Amino acid sequence: MTSDEPRTFTIDELSALTGLPKRTVRYYIQLGLVDRPEGETRSARYGQQHLEQLLAIRRWTQEGLSLERIRERLDNASEPAPERRNRNGTVEVWSHFIVDEGVEVKLDPAQAGLSPEQVRTFFAAVMAAYQHIKQEEPSA
Repeated sequence: MTSDEPRTFTIDELSALTGLPKRTVRYYIQLGLVDRPEGETRSARYGQQHLEQLLAIRRWTQEGLSLERIRERLDNASEPAPERRNRNGTVEVWSHFIVDEGVEVKLDPAQAGLSPEQVRTFFAAVMAAYQHIKQEEPSA
């Protein structure tokens, strides 16, 4: 392979790069969320676009989006996602973090684009910053 040829991957390589089981990759292809590979069975090859599609799907599922909502996003990729907030019957999941009495942080992880691990890191940083400020001597 020369440097001019685009990089391709086997399903094993694609699975390792995305952290998704091969079965899940095949399922997403079957659902039409990911493009079909070039070739069939053992000779199937996946390109950069497949990798990007799978990483986006993985990120969105970690944010709590359903596969149906992901399909909507992919189908309307060129259009901005319709606003779905504040409609009757809408369910929103917010993280409500109480730092101390009188200090609260509310966060919508999906809207903020944060994974559960990033949310935990964010709240740990908020708590550390708050404790640092509380320990400082007030200036006269």
